[in-house]
Amino acid sequence: MTVARLMTAMITPFQENLEVNYDKAGELASYLVQQGNDGLVVCGTTGESPTVTAEEKAKLFSTVVSKVSKETQVWAGVGSYHTDATLELAREAEKIGVYGIMVVTPYYNKPSQEGLYQHFKKIAEASSLPVMLYNVPSRTSCNLLPQTVARLAEIENIVALKEASGSLNQMSELRSLLPPSMTIYSGDDSLTLPMMSLGARGVISVVSHLAGTRIKEMIENFEAGKIQEARKIHYELFPLFRGLFMVTNPVPVKEALNMIGMNVGGFRLPLTGLNEKEADTLQDLLRSYGYIIK
Repeated sequence: MTVARLMTAMITPFQENLEVNYDKAGELASYLVQQGNDGLVVCGTTGESPTVTAEEKAKLFSTVVSKVSKETQVWAGVGSYHTDATLELAREAEKIGVYGIMVVTPYYNKPSQEGLYQHFKKIAEASSLPVMLYNVPSRTSCNLLPQTVARLAEIENIVALKEASGSLNQMSELRSLLPPSMTIYSGDDSLTLPMMSLGARGVISVVSHLAGTRIKEMIENFEAGKIQEARKIHYELFPLFRGLFMVTNPVPVKEALNMIGMNVGGFRLPLTGLNEKEADTLQDLLRSYGYIIK
């Protein structure tokens, strides 16, 4: 597998009536590739996947695939708490021609580690596509443990992990247990550089909607051994890393894109926009980086 270093977890643009804005999704995909992304993740949590229907997801996958070159990896977020529903969407994504599928740990029903293993195993064995596991315990109340990831890594097409546990100890254990062929991505913008120092290969980013070029520079500097330069960019971007998660993702990043004129629309309930104080704080942050000049 060609290793992508920077991938954006894309937001899902909506029209004023909250229908999916497929034209804007295509524009955004093209823009993100121009900003240095090697790949895009469509319909992950940042894409408001719980409130986007399977039919809408399939059309989003198709839209993005049609707008980027074959060199750009398009990963389809197909995961849910229902194994068979996940399988069905994975099959549809494969027909559409995505590069790979990203499968989040089942949320709400809190399976055991054996249940997680069987869930991912069944999905991987039903697809010929590369599979990326996605561990985000803060969202799912379910932590995919390193020992389980190591078992799953023995399955040929399970090739990557988006790790968003927030634990560097867990990252250390993962890298010590997993074969070098298993690619680990940071799932937290603010931990990209620390996780790369422990063996991650890059990031699946939210902040790259705004700062993709600088994040790519940080990654490339680290890979080239220019640690001080990489660290400088990390500290430069750190307030943005934190500010775009002031409330539940993707609310701040989507509001930020609207503030800078990209017009990506609002939110489907139960998500709602920022309150006045939060919006003022975000505007001040964007001004400090020059995204808003007034």
